[in-house]
Amino acid sequence: MNAIQPLNTLGSLSPDTLITNPGGEPVVSAISINAPAREVWKVVGDFGGFTQFIPELASIDVIGNGPGSVRYKKFKEGGLVVVEQLNSHDDDAMAMTWTTIYNNLGVRRLWASMTVVPKDNAGCVATWTIVAEPTDDSAMTAEGFREFLQGFADGAMKNVPGAVMRS
Repeated sequence: MNAIQPLNTLGSLSPDTLITNPGGEPVVSAISINAPAREVWKVVGDFGGFTQFIPELASIDVIGNGPGSVRYKKFKEGGLVVVEQLNSHDDDAMAMTWTTIYNNLGVRRLWASMTVVPKDNAGCVATWTIVAEPTDDSAMTAEGFREFLQGFADGAMKNVPGAVMRS
């Protein structure tokens, strides 16, 4: 039997997905770092290496390579997990994007990007941008949700210079 069937033979089924881009205002966390942009990118541009600057993470497992790969992040506390798909990764431009496909953090949809932009011969700016929506049953207000995201991103980004020095 042929596993590939024309769309008109699927009956009531049709191609669909639960992955949908979130709406809302971006949360942006940027840090100026006195280190070469390429050295900073080696840390923040490593899709499987966020444990280097997010101490709350216990582990990250990545399945696959490049865009389409999936990472499974496990937090140290509370049995919290996040599963994300890498959408784009450009080492030349020092930019990547990803989307959350599952989590138990109270986030319904999340899209994020990480970029590094050189600012002079010895420094750069690393920027983490997040667009996300809380789950419908979230007890957080919209402002509380934004503060949670901003605090998490800011806390992680302040650890990047130390991670760069250790790498």
